[in-house]
Amino acid sequence: MGKFSRVGNDLYTGRRSIDFVNRRGRFYAFSGVLVALCFGVVLFKGLSFGVEFTGGIEYQVNIAGQTLDQNDADRVRQAVVDSGVEATGNPTVTTAGQGLTVQVESLTEAENATVTEAIRSTLDIPQGDVARDISQSEIGASWGQEVGKRAAIGVLVFLILTMIFIALYFREWKMSVGALVALIHDIAITVGVYALSGFTVTPSAVTGLLAILGFSLYDTVVVFDKIRENTKDLHLKRTTYAEAANLAVNQTLVRSINTSIVALIPIGAILYVSTVQLGASSLQDLALAQFVGMAVGVYSSVFLAPRVVVHLKSTEDDVKLAEKRAKARAKAAADRYASVPAFTEDMPVADAENPAELDEDDAPVGAPARVAPPRAEEAVGRGRTVPPARGPVQQSGAAGRNQPSRQAKSKRGKK
Repeated sequence: MGKFSRVGNDLYTGRRSIDFVNRRGRFYAFSGVLVALCFGVVLFKGLSFGVEFTGGIEYQVNIAGQTLDQNDADRVRQAVVDSGVEATGNPTVTTAGQGLTVQVESLTEAENATVTEAIRSTLDIPQGDVARDISQSEIGASWGQEVGKRAAIGVLVFLILTMIFIALYFREWKMSVGALVALIHDIAITVGVYALSGFTVTPSAVTGLLAILGFSLYDTVVVFDKIRENTKDLHLKRTTYAEAANLAVNQTLVRSINTSIVALIPIGAILYVSTVQLGASSLQDLALAQFVGMAVGVYSSVFLAPRVVVHLKSTEDDVKLAEKRAKARAKAAADRYASVPAFTEDMPVADAENPAELDEDDAPVGAPARVAPPRAEEAVGRGRTVPPARGPVQQSGAAGRNQPSRQAKSKRGKK
């Protein structure tokens, strides 16, 4: 068994434990500061929305017989940025075979002509060349606004259905609150990292944001299910709710790490290819949202959601009683003599300095005599219990003791 496997086995059996549940103040403060920083980035730096949400112009470059690669896209992007038009500070340039697409914000006629000329000069497209032509179309902001509106409604409906489902499945509304806090935490951090990176918010990014909600919820439900299993019939177990919940998190920790690694490796590969090799594209928007959201989802399902549930459950009577029993057991284990009753005046204890007060059985005078319970009579001999005789008993030389004698058949049963 490898070292990592031994660690996982120790975590599952409880021989080794990482404290994920206690020290609520420290972890709450860390998560709160992290979320506050993300909100600050969004407020001060803002999100860079794509032309699908703000509206703009899209240029389609078609060159027959020539395949455009990423180098051509980089040259066109740099030329558009260097054109001096303010609205082209962050263009989106993608390639598709023999075509190339450039998306910028809304422009005036003069700015439009300047950008078109920059694209022509970069790709060596003569004016009036039909085989290599540049077409343009306007993108309205209404479609992007409708997408954003529907996405917000979808998130709201998803959160409401999630709370109802978890409350019905676990028969515990406090677990719904824990899952909701974890989801809000994941969304806030993902949006903050997205704003910090400067990536353009596109419909693909919105799709990725909605996809991470399911992954985060899946991991949280697995941890909650193990907590429910460990805390069932808590009054019959010699443990507290916090200890049982912490054991559940340790038991699912290796599984959460393995699942997240398996999911993050291909998404990280997509993010690298789309960013480094393909340049700005819709793939990098989708991959960044999913990569950050999945990584943060593992953190929230391990560190945040179980702690919120334990915090809310700490006010219940059975949980408090289990805590008191655990403290009493810990105190008794620390001092074996702590449970010895103290001396009181009315205790029936005889004075050891006055032996007259003790009878011959070392019991106080006047106390009832201590009599042992009667014992059943046992046969003596060779260790066997002698059955009752059903006939005349005579000495038997073979057995070495008295044995019932055998009577003739004609005399059996006659007196």
